[in-house]
Amino acid sequence: MAPTFVSQIFNSIADAGRDLLDIRGGKARNHSIIGLCRDLLTQKGEASGIALAREVVEVWRALPEADRLGFFEFLNAEMAPDQKRIEEAVAAYHTDATPENYERLTKAIEAPRQELMRRINFAPGGTETIVDMRKFLVGTLRAHPELKAVDNDLRHLLTSWFNRGFLALRRIDWRTPAVILEKLIEYEAVHAIAGWEDLRRRLDQDRRCFAFFHPALPDEPLIFVEVALVKGLSGAVQPLLSPETERDDPTKVDTAIFYSISNCQDGLKGISFGNFLIKQVVAELSAELPNLKHFATLSPVPGFRKWLAGTSGKVGRVSATKCTRVKETLEEPGWQDDTKNVDEIREPLEQLVAHYLVNEKSRGRPIDPVSRFHLGNGARLERINWLGDNSANGMAQSGGVLVNYYYDLRDIERNHEAYINEKKVVTSSAIQSLAKLAKK
Repeated sequence: MAPTFVSQIFNSIADAGRDLLDIRGGKARNHSIIGLCRDLLTQKGEASGIALAREVVEVWRALPEADRLGFFEFLNAEMAPDQKRIEEAVAAYHTDATPENYERLTKAIEAPRQELMRRINFAPGGTETIVDMRKFLVGTLRAHPELKAVDNDLRHLLTSWFNRGFLALRRIDWRTPAVILEKLIEYEAVHAIAGWEDLRRRLDQDRRCFAFFHPALPDEPLIFVEVALVKGLSGAVQPLLSPETERDDPTKVDTAIFYSISNCQDGLKGISFGNFLIKQVVAELSAELPNLKHFATLSPVPGFRKWLAGTSGKVGRVSATKCTRVKETLEEPGWQDDTKNVDEIREPLEQLVAHYLVNEKSRGRPIDPVSRFHLGNGARLERINWLGDNSANGMAQSGGVLVNYYYDLRDIERNHEAYINEKKVVTSSAIQSLAKLAKK
């Protein structure tokens, strides 16, 4: 996308600011990212501040990985809140809870790195750079848990900046600019897109694709959903993905199947857009196609095989012998093509999946992330689909099982409240029966 009028203005201001900085500092100016950040926090002029922020952005993009880690160590050590200042502000507020002391306390608690990020954000490309910074940080947290406080501050800022009120829902079709279509192919996280012809099929007359965009990242989808317009509740994803499947007339179908939802920006991990996306897409589709009566997903069960591998002995009503048999069979390549295998493990496998989705919890919530997402949005756990995804990834995640989560427009808010307030997993009677059988 061509530079916007606003970005051109900011670049011209930054150019003027750089000239001023060069005049004042000459060759003695520190051009390391840490030196630039120190200068940026102390700089009061608008032009010079934007110039320094732009230099931080440019240096970050060229920074080697080892130095990127050093940058976050600097943020953690030197840009942390001042403990003594916090204690003094807390004492003052306890003594006299005035608005002035409250303001003093809030300023003391906020880490200087938050103000640094706000100033970096003034640079052209600043928002994109901060998202990229957090992407690196998220990827290194497991090895460097001491940086968790820095991540908390970045997530706090990004949650505010990527508030739903700033996001725009756009339909993606074959007329969408190629730069965005290429990113759909790159970011698809559930069912890989095998090139342009595959993408064309997913954007055909009986398909819909929607994405959220932020004004600071106009060419970067944040999250997108792929929808198939069909007759009845789909139980398998391969027919939806196949180029050979007959195209339906979108004005004569009755069901919208959300078969893939992909988060695109690793730097925005932990910032949820999906709940707004689903509800807004339902509203868009209902307005466009009043013939649609049903809205459901065809969702993976990504944690099932890993959970199952960690179980031992009897699970619910499924005996230890049957559990062992299921585990062993799932390890055999091509087991799904053997009728004997299928006959032996189908019933216990479906019971185990139902038990996993309904009964296995952490802090009162399902341990399966996809289940948490859809139940939190007000969906109902509707149906388990045997061998709904026979791809390598589907077999590795859940033995090929897919799940329908059903969005009943009359019950969405009631289901959401039951999940949030009572931690209730709302299910169909069929799934409830399977889960009870497994739990007895």
